[in-house]
Amino acid sequence: MKNTARVLLWIVGAFLLAACATTSLQSAWYDTSYRGGPFRKILVVGVGANLTDRRVFEDIFAQQLNTAGTQGIPGYQFLPDDARQNEPGWNEGVTRSGADGLLLVRVLGVDTKTQVVTTMVPGPIYFGPYGRPWGPQMIAVPEVTQYDVATVETNLYDVKTKRVVWSGTTQTFNPSSIAKETPGFAKIIIGQLAARGLIAGAK
Repeated sequence: MKNTARVLLWIVGAFLLAACATTSLQSAWYDTSYRGGPFRKILVVGVGANLTDRRVFEDIFAQQLNTAGTQGIPGYQFLPDDARQNEPGWNEGVTRSGADGLLLVRVLGVDTKTQVVTTMVPGPIYFGPYGRPWGPQMIAVPEVTQYDVATVETNLYDVKTKRVVWSGTTQTFNPSSIAKETPGFAKIIIGQLAARGLIAGAK
């Protein structure tokens, strides 16, 4: 019975970790005075991480935008690393892209969290005089797990006015890789933009 309880505890712990591997929207803001209509062409730019991860992210997010009915452009096609380091190079790259919207995504930080789950399991049984059992019937067994929480800020700019028209903060629990997490992240952001009429609906 003791072994069964421990197996159940491990299963619950694994389930909790799996459930944490999701992205959720924590806060969002949009410019209620914006009257420019939906953006037709959005340049997707990832900030931070390494070159490979940035390109993977920009490719996947742009692809998700295309699927949703809005043209998405990976930022690296017009903004190489050197152009991202200075304003003239940045402005030139954005202009050459022909985009009317710029989606800027950056990781604010990754925090490691600790979770402690206590489960009651049968304890050892001792036998006293005359063979009568005594001692604790149940004991508390703590299981400690750690997981990461990545906080990401996303801003959508109107290229023409250089104003932020939508901003949101998300958290991804227990992220594994850019390739795995980006589709779910993109789905949340794109859904928010569509709900505000900032991008066209799926065709």
